[in-house]
Amino acid sequence: LAIGQAGTSATWDPASIASGSSASTTVTVSGAALGDFALASFSLSLSGLSLSAYVSATNTVTVVIGNHTGAAVDLASGTLKVLVLKSI
Repeated sequence: LAIGQAGTSATWDPASIASGSSASTTVTVSGAALGDFALASFSLSLSGLSLSAYVSATNTVTVVIGNHTGAAVDLASGTLKVLVLKSI
């Protein structure tokens, strides 16, 4: 990782997500601080779901998967990767 970056990965198996709902999890990223930028990726197809991340507390990133597809979606277990970029 470059200077000013921190990251981690974790296994995540989100439960089935109903249309209009979301699921979230938190991961520890050492050095993350409120106001930093957070990015997330998932190792499997999101099947139309949206993925977002934000620093929710010191050393903690919250990742949210939202379902706006019109039907429930049940993703399999995959690898969640999170990258934090220090704010300017």
